[in-house]
Amino acid sequence: MKRISIIILSALTVLTACGQKAQEPVKKEIGLQLYSIRSVIGNPELYAANHEEAFKALAEMGYTAVEAASYNDGKLYGVDPEQYKADLEAAGLKSLSSHIGHNLSPEELASGNFEESMKWWDQAIAAHKAAGCKYIVTPSFRIPETLEGLKTYCDYFNEIGKKCAENGILYGYHNHSHEFNKIEDKVIYDFMLENTDPKYVFFEMDVYWACMGRAYPVEYFRKYPGRFTMLHIKDHLELGESGMVGFDAIFNNADVAGMKDFIVELEGYTNGDWKESIKMCADYLLKSDFVKKSYNE
Repeated sequence: MKRISIIILSALTVLTACGQKAQEPVKKEIGLQLYSIRSVIGNPELYAANHEEAFKALAEMGYTAVEAASYNDGKLYGVDPEQYKADLEAAGLKSLSSHIGHNLSPEELASGNFEESMKWWDQAIAAHKAAGCKYIVTPSFRIPETLEGLKTYCDYFNEIGKKCAENGILYGYHNHSHEFNKIEDKVIYDFMLENTDPKYVFFEMDVYWACMGRAYPVEYFRKYPGRFTMLHIKDHLELGESGMVGFDAIFNNADVAGMKDFIVELEGYTNGDWKESIKMCADYLLKSDFVKKSYNE
């Protein structure tokens, strides 16, 4: 069976008289955000009952990795992180990423001292390291009413990113549409990009929610090149069904964005059949020019 292996072609080193070899292309994964199948494995009980069948189905469709969406008290989907990783590997999938977040308390936001929240992250990061995650991504947060408060959150994200980096994990932030609103006449998303440290915080742009926020993904790639290490490739339902998102332009500018990996996510299914819809997304990607050019047979 063919697996979808996305090859983002890096610049090849020209052969020289000294006998240098060309660089190998960097092999990438195609991942699925497991929120897409929350009705199947969205809580510990569902996970226990359905994960084997669900993970096997994803692998057969061609997905190679997943992004988790259920972390609590050191466990993912109600199981120890090592077990979660083993469950994925048994189906031939990788534990690539996870969505987790922890809001600051009002006292922490007012004081700028977030030592207590960082204690929560100690356990969370350790769990995700044990789960084999390459990335941890905060999917949302309680957006404050002032730029001062937003700056405090940016400082907080920088500290989380430092702690993740110490543990060999990359840390990022995932948007919805409301980050393209303004606080004090400043676009929230722009402020976050400008006040987080690129060494410690990347952005996982959800291209569908960006479009819903009346923003243009490619414009952001060009304005803030290299900041978008991950992308959520998403549409209203199945990929390409709405015609709202310019996936060709997005993939054509993946190098500008700095994209290393992307994650497919679905909010719902046209016919109520998750397997049909998620396979439609895989098939759509295989037919795209971007994948055709880089798919390693």
